[in-house]
Amino acid sequence: MTAAKTETPTPAVTRRSFLRTGALAGGAAAGTALAAPAVLAQAPLVVKMQTSWPSSDIWMDFAREYTTRVEEMSGGRLKIDLMPAGAVVGAFQVMDAVNDGVIDAAHTVPVYWYGKSKAASFFGTGPVFGGSATTMLGWFYQGGGADLYRELTQDILGLNVYGFMGFPMPAQPFGWFKGEVNTAADLQGFKYRTVGLAADLLQAMGMSVAQLPGGEIVPAMERGVIDAFEFNNPSSDLRFGAPDVAKNYYLSSYHQASESFEFLFNKDFFDDLDPDLQAIVKYGVEAASTSNTALAMENYSNDLQKIQNELGVTVHRTSKDILAAQLEAWDKIIAQLEEDPFSKKVMDSQRAWVDKVAYYELMNAPDLALAYEHYFPGKLKL
Repeated sequence: MTAAKTETPTPAVTRRSFLRTGALAGGAAAGTALAAPAVLAQAPLVVKMQTSWPSSDIWMDFAREYTTRVEEMSGGRLKIDLMPAGAVVGAFQVMDAVNDGVIDAAHTVPVYWYGKSKAASFFGTGPVFGGSATTMLGWFYQGGGADLYRELTQDILGLNVYGFMGFPMPAQPFGWFKGEVNTAADLQGFKYRTVGLAADLLQAMGMSVAQLPGGEIVPAMERGVIDAFEFNNPSSDLRFGAPDVAKNYYLSSYHQASESFEFLFNKDFFDDLDPDLQAIVKYGVEAASTSNTALAMENYSNDLQKIQNELGVTVHRTSKDILAAQLEAWDKIIAQLEEDPFSKKVMDSQRAWVDKVAYYELMNAPDLALAYEHYFPGKLKL
């Protein structure tokens, strides 16, 4: 009788093990003709990443700054296949696609999965307690925000994702109107595009609101579905064709004053990366955050000048009457949100952070408007 043959179980093949064993095979290729070709060991891991932006939007340029940095820092071991909104799923469906593993990653904003939980808005488009986007990005990384984000996404919603935040955006303009709006009373009855808790805010101020992705805004304006809108910044607005459908552009608002990009990754995909690649993917967000800020300052300012000086658009600062009404509306929404224990916990954390950090920021900041007016008199509309 011969002994029974014992078979060793074949280990599961993962992306990490493929890269690791592929590299070993490449190193042994000179010693055996049966080894995998060296070219196999050099093949990069392709990361499928979709954004929530049209291909023509400046935010695709921002996303490319991330992918370029990750690819270069990985020494070519990672290759990111960056796709615009709609390439695989719609702009508002990227969270589901990352969770399900349909795509590996997404470049988006938390408010786009606001339909799963209103608490998503706290990570970018929540109440404004007096902190800037930089203040609130600091809260995410140093004030407990990242832990609360993980609690919401993984514990409460059961999502199989990791999320990192980058690029503290300048406060979003109040937006585009066909005529002037000088008081809160002037806003009554407008059909307005915004997203997230900002929708609740503007509804409380007498508007009806449609939540639309960026690529659908101007067509909706042309069809009369909406008659006023905001998106985010002068460059995106110019590329969308906003000056073709409205001629009054209002800067300054509390409806979305502290947003950052969300870099989403499927948890299984991320966990399967080698530790150094995990670090590159994670800290690449910080590198892109800095480069995005510089690119935004250059483009947003240039495009605002073009909008104002070449396209017949009147640029306004939103009136203090409207800003004060926004804060009063936020007060009512906050009271409603605090009925939910998790929402209250997040806002308590944010208020404690802003109370401390924004006090330092505001007390320490010189009056930059005074200096600007000194050197460039008469330009600011204060």
